[in-house]
Amino acid sequence: MFDERILKHILKCTISEAHRRGNQDWTLSLEELDAFIALIYARGALGSSGLELDELWSEVWGPPIFRETMARNRFRKIMKYLRFDEKSSRRERLENDKFAHVSFVWDTFTENCKTAYKPSEFVTVDEQLLPSKARCRFTQNIASKPDKFGIKFWICADVKSKYVLQGFPYLGKDETHPADMQLGEHVVLKLMEPFLDKGRNVTTDNFFTSLSLARRLLSRSTSLVGTVRMNKRELPPVAKDVSSPRFESTILKTETEILTIYRCKPRKNVAILSTMHSDVRIADNEKKVPESVDFYNHTKYGVDIVDQMARKYTTRSGSRRWPVATR
Repeated sequence: MFDERILKHILKCTISEAHRRGNQDWTLSLEELDAFIALIYARGALGSSGLELDELWSEVWGPPIFRETMARNRFRKIMKYLRFDEKSSRRERLENDKFAHVSFVWDTFTENCKTAYKPSEFVTVDEQLLPSKARCRFTQNIASKPDKFGIKFWICADVKSKYVLQGFPYLGKDETHPADMQLGEHVVLKLMEPFLDKGRNVTTDNFFTSLSLARRLLSRSTSLVGTVRMNKRELPPVAKDVSSPRFESTILKTETEILTIYRCKPRKNVAILSTMHSDVRIADNEKKVPESVDFYNHTKYGVDIVDQMARKYTTRSGSRRWPVATR
């Protein structure tokens, strides 16, 4: 994923930062940068992110790989100068690119993700909050997330392997967002663009799902299964009727869409819009779960697993620079 283009770019920017700060003799090789990144990954893979930096090089507490690969002070120095863009030209680039601090590395990385893997027939789209309290114009505060502050990314992931296929950050108002299209619809179409016209299905939550999105995707040979917000005007009155018995389902069909209204809890309905199912069977058990609801439950968690894995194997360390803090 981190190919030679990315490594050479980081190398150039890091050496440039060292020289800009007056250390004209400081240099760095590709081999050292490779070793530095390897130690960062090792920290996450070994579950050592809870240890302070000095403890990682401790002969008592630290894994031997750190001491045997690089001196602690050298690691600190690389971290100090680590940059992902040239500061000398940043001001001009920020006028057209809010993500200029790291956009080359991120764009190249996501391009490599797309070309290195062929996704299965089922993908999912969701948001992911990468935690950071560093000063940044587009840091989000999402109270429902385990980490309340961070930079929000829109992510498309393969359901079977949990592989990240595509993603981009939420940076505020998007000039490419059509005025007549909802934000969620725009996000899904942008993320799914490389994977359309292949007969795949995308699963989305109620922020993204809409009838217009389902029809746009269907015109590109892509089906949709997703929950629908109960305040959507396009929902029929029966969807908001909570007087039916618990675990009862109502199935509404058109030629291309099926809307399943399932009474999952007392006085609470869930609505699932699907263009993948031609019919919806009801399970023969106590909860009588409809087929579309069961399918949603088994395909929606792709990005959630990615988030759990990123949290479990985190390489994050304290930093006031958001490009470093969110790596």
